[in-house]
Amino acid sequence: MLLLLAEYLEQFHSVFNVFQYLTFRGILGVLTSLVFAFVFGPIMIRKLSYYQIGQAIRDDGPKSHLSKSGTPTMGGALILGSIIISTLLWADVRNRYVWVVLLVTLAFGVVGWVDDYRKVVEKNPRGLPARWKLFWQSIAGAIAALYLYYSGVSPVETELIVPFFKDVSIGLGWFFVVLTFFVIVGTSNAVNLTDGLDGLAILPTVLVGGALGVFAYLSGNIKFAEYLHIPYLPGAGELVVISAALVGAGIGFLWFNTYPAQVFMGDVGALSLGATLGVMAVIVRQEIVLFIMGGVFVMETVSVILQVASFKLTGKRIFRMAPIHHHFELKGWAEPKIIVRFWIITVILVLVGLSTLKLR
Repeated sequence: MLLLLAEYLEQFHSVFNVFQYLTFRGILGVLTSLVFAFVFGPIMIRKLSYYQIGQAIRDDGPKSHLSKSGTPTMGGALILGSIIISTLLWADVRNRYVWVVLLVTLAFGVVGWVDDYRKVVEKNPRGLPARWKLFWQSIAGAIAALYLYYSGVSPVETELIVPFFKDVSIGLGWFFVVLTFFVIVGTSNAVNLTDGLDGLAILPTVLVGGALGVFAYLSGNIKFAEYLHIPYLPGAGELVVISAALVGAGIGFLWFNTYPAQVFMGDVGALSLGATLGVMAVIVRQEIVLFIMGGVFVMETVSVILQVASFKLTGKRIFRMAPIHHHFELKGWAEPKIIVRFWIITVILVLVGLSTLKLR
């Protein structure tokens, strides 16, 4: 919104032209969401504690988690608020990609909020039944996929880009809708599965989100896109502001979520953040790179799938407990060790993902 005001004020003074630069608005986006999280974080934690909106801990999990019972949850609403406000302030609200990402983020956040509300406020241990949670996620993911397919203005917007190979792309046609659906819904649930230890999910989300912002900036600039042999996507650069807002909001939340956590993000945060990563990766045509950079999310999801499949087929478990971070807990690893090591793995994988820009 402030970009529109700056464009109007340019006629009176050229200093307002600085708001045309994506990098400048990206910096403002980081700072705005970060300050928002720092200011309203303590207020939200106090309110959640006052209304006893605390996390219920399963007694069949690691015994070290029992002490976390009652820790305020639904803190993901702080992240959502930070991202939305910062984006609306500094992004170009005339850009269709901005609204696609914001609406997907909000839609998945609402699904997560309903699930959290039923669990911690209504004291319903089932929360939102899994089939209904998946149903509403599917509706939001399908609408986004269909919109991106039909609103595309060039063939490259629906092609699958293969990293590490120069000018290798696969025309997807209608399969683009299917792929987009699974990327958005799958990433949303993958981040949710990862959100089981203090700070475990949020920093990888920040790192991957920041890297996707780099891809968005380069893809939205025709000179950089041609030089790096990546698809040129007019308007995609505006996602830099959303990426920056996510980074700022995530770091601000991590201040309160780091071990030992003062607040948990809950499904309202995990589902929405995962969906944000998914839809951004689709827009910048980097689904495969997302799979690489989000390797921790993939590992957590695969561990659950393997555990369930093995138990149903053989009656035996592969891991002591799934997702896999609980397996390491039950092996005796300290929670901070697991968290930091998963962070380190994500840093490495994000660097590998970014290397695909040049290794072609």
